[in-house]
Amino acid sequence: MNPTIELLKSHRSVRKFTDQPISRELLEELVSAGQAAATSSHVQAYSVIHVKKPENREAIAELAGGQRYVATCGAFLVFCADMKRPTEAAERTGARVVRGMTEQLLVASVDTALMAQNVAVAAESEGLGICYIGGVRNNPQQISDLLGLPDHVYPVFGMCLGYPAHDPDVKPRLPVEAILKEDSYHDDSELVAAYDDAMHAYYQSRRGGPKDTTWSQNLTPLFDTKLRPHMREFLVRRGFEMT
Repeated sequence: MNPTIELLKSHRSVRKFTDQPISRELLEELVSAGQAAATSSHVQAYSVIHVKKPENREAIAELAGGQRYVATCGAFLVFCADMKRPTEAAERTGARVVRGMTEQLLVASVDTALMAQNVAVAAESEGLGICYIGGVRNNPQQISDLLGLPDHVYPVFGMCLGYPAHDPDVKPRLPVEAILKEDSYHDDSELVAAYDDAMHAYYQSRRGGPKDTTWSQNLTPLFDTKLRPHMREFLVRRGFEMT
């Protein structure tokens, strides 16, 4: 493996950070690296909010489900899908802009995720740890109000960055054979069963305390109830009518 692949395969979510600050120069370099990610038709449909005010970070920590590391990490970013900038730019050229298309929502969300992952990899290459915070979608309207997000912009997720104060284990992934399929989709339940055994062994031996569960069991709370049912109505209010 080359160093880039080694770095990618060493990713862990870091939730404990030292007090060492992240310089503005480094933060801008990370965001610049994020901008180098692929973007659909060069739309660049994203904005990043660097949340600096302690009271706002405390509020987001609670709104995101009581995730205290949002308030204590070196820097906290909120990655937003942004269709305001590109549609208004097109409008200024005289285009009759159509808004609210489902494809616009997909383009902005995918662009944002690709950009954020570049930021994550760049951060880890500099010795930082990161943790994505999908919990910003628990209360997206309150967080949008807190950050002053306009219509056609929505918070996709947050990201904690900082210098790690712990060394978590790398969590095993599904086997490549389950993900990489040849020519057509095929059933992979046997591979998943073997992976559940591997995850159970990982949870039993990991640093930070054992846990008696498997990958499949961990999925139960995600799919045995309607997860964040408020998101559709929220997105419609933001101007993503999904037509």
